[in-house]
Amino acid sequence: MAGVSQAPPGRAGRLWLQHRLTTAQHGSELLDRKLRILRTERESHSLLVERTGRALVAATTEAHRWSLRAAVLVGQAPLHLAVAPAPATVEISWGETMGVRYPVTARCVFPEPAGDEPAPGSAALVLAREACARALDAAAAHAAAQAAVRVLEEQEAATRRRLRAIEDRWVPRLRAALAEAELRLEEEERTEGLRLRWAAGTGRAGEG
Repeated sequence: MAGVSQAPPGRAGRLWLQHRLTTAQHGSELLDRKLRILRTERESHSLLVERTGRALVAATTEAHRWSLRAAVLVGQAPLHLAVAPAPATVEISWGETMGVRYPVTARCVFPEPAGDEPAPGSAALVLAREACARALDAAAAHAAAQAAVRVLEEQEAATRRRLRAIEDRWVPRLRAALAEAELRLEEEERTEGLRLRWAAGTGRAGEG
């Protein structure tokens, strides 16, 4: 925003300051609205962090239990049979609020077993692999929720700083400059009125 010192003199300066004050007040309203929307969205995702965190703990506990059970039943060596043939990938869906982009959900996509892949040989291994897959999926969902909260917190803080800069600095400066400009104009108008009346009085006196 241009500094108030750049205001032109006279009535043009008053209009210049009025326009910028209106613009600043409108910008303040928009930022306040954005801040409230971001705060609501951040609070919603904070609740999601809590839910996905609980789900992650439960899924991890279940995966650990089945992994131990499989190890007891078949031994450590055959556990490699439960390993997927390729790494899992993560699919992320994105959302946007007030121009802020953040992850909404994330899920793991696991490779299909190869046709020549040997059978695990134990139901416990199958269940252990499935439990580990659910734990990994829960971890991805929890990470996405945490990332969304971080992004929204950062944008909320930045928006709050901009709003305070306008409300605490620019609006008061513009109001003070506008009041000063209006006072100068009033004084100039009074002075001009006195001059005109004096000139008119002098003219009549000369005619007499």
